[in-house]
Order: sequence, then structure tokens, then C-alpha cells
Amino acid sequence: MKNIDESYVVNKYKDGLSCGEIAEDLNTYSKKIERILKKNGIQIRSRSEAAKKAIKRGRAKPPTTEKRSEEEKTAISKGMQTAWKNKTSEERKEFSKGAKERWQNMDPVKKREMQEKAGRALRLACTEGSKAEKFLKSKLENMGYEVVMHKKGLVEGNFEIDLLLPELNTIIEIDGPQHFLPIFGEDRLAQVVKMDSIKNGLLIGKGFCVVRIKYLCKSMNRAVERKLWDVVSKAVENIEIKFPPKTKRFIELEIN
Repeated sequence: MKNIDESYVVNKYKDGLSCGEIAEDLNTYSKKIERILKKNGIQIRSRSEAAKKAIKRGRAKPPTTEKRSEEEKTAISKGMQTAWKNKTSEERKEFSKGAKERWQNMDPVKKREMQEKAGRALRLACTEGSKAEKFLKSKLENMGYEVVMHKKGLVEGNFEIDLLLPELNTIIEIDGPQHFLPIFGEDRLAQVVKMDSIKNGLLIGKGFCVVRIKYLCKSMNRAVERKLWDVVSKAVENIEIKFPPKTKRFIELEIN
């Protein structure tokens, strides 16, 4: 349908219909309905608001309180990962654009609450370890390894180690984007790269094997956990089988 009555779209949306329902009724696509609504000054509902309306109108079932099994969680994670991979570059751009618009249109109070929550999570990660660090620590300990997190004093310079496996004389460092992207500026990146290089040299000089993980993922989910554990477990097993010579004691891995 080429010509769409915009007032009809606005009224139907105000009546509680979703963009998808209106699009289906008019034989078009939901993104077009969204653009019409935004053009007419209508704020698009958040996912939670849309879900509540769908449940109220009998279009969806309330979320179940039953806990999912690990197999179900893994299957869901794989499905989401596959769906993202199958998106075209244009669909990914549209998704990112939509996310930015939802953030900009978010209620200031809710936005501030999310920012404060993120800040607390970051401070907690600095003291208790990141999700990736805690995940690897748990998995390695389940395999029977002793793991020390955030160890200091192994080498001069008061460097802090992410994960130490004492019995294997092995260090595992998980490097977020700030270690290889100028998130805080070029000067800061150059300083981080320099300190990482010094740290590697000092540790290898002391007889340690250093495993550095270039962590490119924006979040920690089941798919990322599988990738992370797959590469790390193989590296650790190889080190245990045969501790590498000094020239091969720096191992770089990448997770994306």
C-alpha cells in the first residue's frame, strides 16, 4: 500500500495496537509505521510497555516464572547469535539506530538509574572481578586448578594480574577494548599498550607463561562463554601437557 492514512495509524497506535499489528492490517512493514508515528510526534513504546499491552489485550502470554534448564538457555543463546549473524549490514545499522533512538527518548529518570547501575557494576568489577574473569575462575577451579584473582607483587611495578594459575606458572589477562582502541584518547591508549608490554616482559622474564585474551565482545552471554572457555581450556591444557619454551610463553587469543 503506497498511500497510508497517517491519522488512522496514529489513532490505532493510541488505541493500543502495536506497530506490527498496524503494519499487518495495512499490508506494509512495521518500520514504516514507526516512521509515520515519529513523524507525527508519537513516542514509540519501550519493549516492556509493548509487552504489557500485548498481554493485557491477550496477544501474548505473561512471562513464565519457571526456570529454564541450561540446555534451554544455551539453545536460546545460539538462536540469538545465529539471528544476529544472519542480519544484513543494513538490518544491523537499523537495529543500532533504533537502540540509539530508544536511549535518546528514554525517560531521564530511568536513564539516570541505568547509568548509576552501570557505574556500580563497573566499580564492582574492579574489586570483585569482571564477569569474564569470574566465569573463567569458576570453570578452571571446576577442572581442579588453583586460581588466584587480582594477584599483586609477582613482579616489580605493583602490576595486578587478572588470573594466576600457580601450579602451571601461568597468567591469564583479559583485555577489554581500552587495551587496543582509543576509547579514552590516543595518548591513554599508547600508555596502556606500553604498560601491557612491560608487564608481559617482566612476567615472562620471571618464568611465567602469559595468555592474553583480546576481548572484543560487548557483553557476556552463553555464546560468548562457550567461545571463551573453548579457547582458554585448550590453551591451558596444552600448557599443562608441555610448558612452552621462553620464546613461546606469550600466547594471544581473541574473542569476538
